[in-house]
Amino acid sequence: MGDYLKALSYHEKTLELDLKTLGPDHPDVATTYNNLGSVYYQMGDYSKALSYYEKTLELQLKTLGPNHPSVATIYINLGLIYKNMGDYSKALSYFEKTLALQLKTLGPNHPSVATTYINLGSVYYQMDDYSKALNYYEKTLALDLKTLGPNHPSVATTYNNLGNVYSKMGDYSKALSYYEKTLELDMKTLGPNHPSVATTYNNLGNVYSNMGDYSKALSCYEKTLELELKTLGPNHPSVATTYNNLGNVYSNMGDYSKALSYYEKTLELDMKTLGPNHPSVATTYNNLGNVYSNMGDYSKALSCYQKALEVMRKSLPATHASINVCERAVADMSKKLMRLS
Repeated sequence: MGDYLKALSYHEKTLELDLKTLGPDHPDVATTYNNLGSVYYQMGDYSKALSYYEKTLELQLKTLGPNHPSVATIYINLGLIYKNMGDYSKALSYFEKTLALQLKTLGPNHPSVATTYINLGSVYYQMDDYSKALNYYEKTLALDLKTLGPNHPSVATTYNNLGNVYSKMGDYSKALSYYEKTLELDMKTLGPNHPSVATTYNNLGNVYSNMGDYSKALSCYEKTLELELKTLGPNHPSVATTYNNLGNVYSNMGDYSKALSYYEKTLELDMKTLGPNHPSVATTYNNLGNVYSNMGDYSKALSCYQKALEVMRKSLPATHASINVCERAVADMSKKLMRLS
């Protein structure tokens, strides 16, 4: 439901009671550490998430041994954390450990192996190594079709991932083809009101936006928003993402008043659901800065870029590329204001 503070409260109560009744070395304590880590992960507090996942791993290795499937699960969680922190080498290392353990304990044809192929593909996707990403996603698709059949929702997920890669490569016709396959299969297996359908509308909107077909992009994003409000409610973080996407389209169309309206909705909802120090908040401040810059309001633009930079320095590693980009935006806007004065 996106209510992370309540989730934390219940997991902390669970931990307190587990420690009291089962002791610190019980496997259930590791499960609770993992659950706490997952909530902090969703909140974007990666340092706390890492701390809990490392406690989980330490306890599982102690109580279950290094070859237990649960250890692979924690490797996955650690890999996801490092991927989101932009530390792709560590992410790859954990996903490769996951794959080795799964092949050893579950065999090469287990659906979990396909999930790890997805995770490896997603890291290479983030690294812009699209050939390796495609290779892993194609392995995923072959394994999903073999083990789950052509009508399983996981096949739709893999179609979606292939669409993402082709979209990044600028091959929009292939991207649209895969997203349309995703939509068709989601409609068939999940029904028209499932959140995954909203995600696919969103991805179609992204492609149309990149193609400069803003009317189709708006149509897709509006369908996304309608479905998210219906299925997830008005306070879900995904709704903020869709507000952001609508803001992007209006910004690209030069309709800056509508762009500002959607970015402000994004910011308000991100602050409410993710907190003031989440990387998504920095992104929204940056987008607001871009709009104010295009409108020629350089003082407001500078203020937004400075806020974005402040959040990035709190939430991202010092070497993250986004920080360098934002620092340049602050410097450029400061120079513009100095020339005007």
